[in-house]
Amino acid sequence: MEAGGLTPRIDWNAPWLAPLAHHGKAVSLAIDRGQPLPHALGAQPACPVRFVPQEALPPGVAYEQFIFDTAQVPTRENLHDFLNGLCWLRFPLAKQRLNRLQAAEIGAVGVGAVRGAVRDALTLFDENAALLQAPDAIWQALLARDWRALFVTHRALWAEARLVLFGHALMDKLVAPYKSITAHVFREPVPLLLGDELARWDAWLADRLDAPTLACKPFTPLPVLGVPGWWPANEAPGFYDDPSVFRPPRA
Repeated sequence: MEAGGLTPRIDWNAPWLAPLAHHGKAVSLAIDRGQPLPHALGAQPACPVRFVPQEALPPGVAYEQFIFDTAQVPTRENLHDFLNGLCWLRFPLAKQRLNRLQAAEIGAVGVGAVRGAVRDALTLFDENAALLQAPDAIWQALLARDWRALFVTHRALWAEARLVLFGHALMDKLVAPYKSITAHVFREPVPLLLGDELARWDAWLADRLDAPTLACKPFTPLPVLGVPGWWPANEAPGFYDDPSVFRPPRA
């Protein structure tokens, strides 16, 4: 566990945070030494944006539009924005693509009380999405919401799968885990040929994201603490017999 700063409860060995651990530990250490969060994030190499204090966002300017116009990300001194910054460092191409799509939607329809299907999906992706690379049997069970097949019948197949979280709000919830935390898995399988190199996942994802795809809400739910190896409690008999979490498909 980290001590002090914004990150006293983060366990970088948790499977849902391990992909961010390299940058996360470095930024957390800088925070503990007294650096403001924007400076600590900005010290990491090869990020396409600058992190600036929240006060840099002018009143009345949309957050996404400001990022698009200035390549600067307004950042508050809190855990949510800390994790958002780490996602920019881990998935720079996909985060840029999401921001360009947001700016295009704002340019087309403006900022109103109703976001519209594409902006809603963009926000959901940014906050709560996950990516899955897995054998076909896992995908079929996931899309069917056949939880027993997914987590019990095909349990051994999860050794050949990799689930990587993208949404920073999702990660924020998992700092204090509870059973019902659910990700929105992007319905396009991460190609096996990409291996486990997340820079290649990032480039693939940036290429796959577009407005028509997102307008169709290309997500399927996954209670992430049901994933084998992610939570000790799911080894217990009956863990998956909880319809409030592992809900059957809608009729």
